[in-house]
Amino acid sequence: MPYSLVSAATLGFDLVRLPAGRAVAGVLLTGLGADGPTLSRAAATHPGRGLTREERGVRAVRGRRAREMAASVPHVRDAAAAGGRAAVLVTQLEQGTIGDAPTLERLLRDDVLGPEHAAAAGLPEEERGEAVDVLADAALGYWAAGVLPPLVRRELTGPYDSAVERGDLAVPVIGSDLGPAAGELAGLLQAVRGLDEAGRGAWRAAVDEGRAGHRPWAAAMHEASWAAHVSGRTRALATAQLHAVQAFLDGGFDLHDGAAGVWNAVAGCVQGTAMADLLDEGSLAVLRAPSERVARG
Repeated sequence: MPYSLVSAATLGFDLVRLPAGRAVAGVLLTGLGADGPTLSRAAATHPGRGLTREERGVRAVRGRRAREMAASVPHVRDAAAAGGRAAVLVTQLEQGTIGDAPTLERLLRDDVLGPEHAAAAGLPEEERGEAVDVLADAALGYWAAGVLPPLVRRELTGPYDSAVERGDLAVPVIGSDLGPAAGELAGLLQAVRGLDEAGRGAWRAAVDEGRAGHRPWAAAMHEASWAAHVSGRTRALATAQLHAVQAFLDGGFDLHDGAAGVWNAVAGCVQGTAMADLLDEGSLAVLRAPSERVARG
C-alpha cells in the first residue's frame, strides 16, 4: 500500500512500530515545515557536492545497494503468507509494515517536497534536488534502521544529522500550521506525551472497550481524510499525525501498543480534533470516543 499525506495515520501506524520511526517522523516534519533558507541549508550538506563524476557514480551505486537492503524490512504481506504458529504470526504482524521503502521515498519526494511545497518549488532545480536527496536519504535510513548495517545507515542519515546538530535544520514545534484546532491539538498531544503507566493503562482499557466499533472508526477516519482533502488541509492534518507519532512514542507506548489498537485510537482522536469543524456529529463522536473514555477514568 503506498504511503500518502492523505493517509498519514496509516504511515503513523508503521512509524510507531519501527525502531527509528520517531526520527522518520522528524525528517518528514522538517520537510513539511521547511522554508526556502532551510532547504538551502539542507542542500548545502549534500555529500555529492565537490565530487568528481566518478566519485558521484560510486555514491550512486552505494545508494542503490542501501535501498536494496532497505527492502528487507518485514512487510505485513510476508506475515500473511508465512502461516505457522499463532505466536509467530502475531509477532510478524506486530513488526511488519504496511508500506515499504520505495513508497516512503516517493512520499517525501513527490508529496512532502513536491509541487505543492511552495518553498521547494521556488528553489533552483539543482538546489531543490540536493535538498530533497538529503531529506529522502535520511528518511530512508531511519525507516530501515532495523535492517541496515550501522555504517550504511549513518551514510544515509549523516548529512541530515550533522545539519541538525549545527542548528541548520530543526524539527518544527507544534504550531499554528495545524489548522483551526491547533491549540486543542497541542493540548491533546502534550497530554499523550506526558502519560505515566496509569495513563497508558487507561488508553489501553479505552481501546479494549471500543473494539466493537472498528468499522465505524474506519469510516469516520475516511470522512475526516476526505474533509481535509476538499478543504485544502491535507498537509496540516498530516503534520498533526506526524507530531502524534512523536508524542505517542514519547508517552511510553511500544510497538505492541501500536499494533494492538492504541495508535489507531490516538490517531483517531487527532483526526477528529483537527477536522471537528467539518465533521458530522456521528463521525466526530466515534473518533473522539477513546479520549472521552480515558477522561471518564
